[in-house]
Amino acid sequence: MKNDPKAPGGQNRAAIHPGMTVDVVLKRDQRTGKRTRGIVAGILTNSSFHPHGIKVRLLGGEVGRVQEIIG
Repeated sequence: MKNDPKAPGGQNRAAIHPGMTVDVVLKRDQRTGKRTRGIVAGILTNSSFHPHGIKVRLLGGEVGRVQEIIG
């Protein structure tokens, strides 16, 4: 169930596509867990699953791990 591609969240690469709105945790915010909302410009994680979230680059250039897919 943990590796379920239909599970909500940003752990499965197949669920994330450029142009999607997502909430990410940036590297500098990992201690606090502060989320940043943005639009995916590109996917940086090569594996199909990552327990801490798929790493993406947002349109503004920030890089973070997806915590939630919006909408």
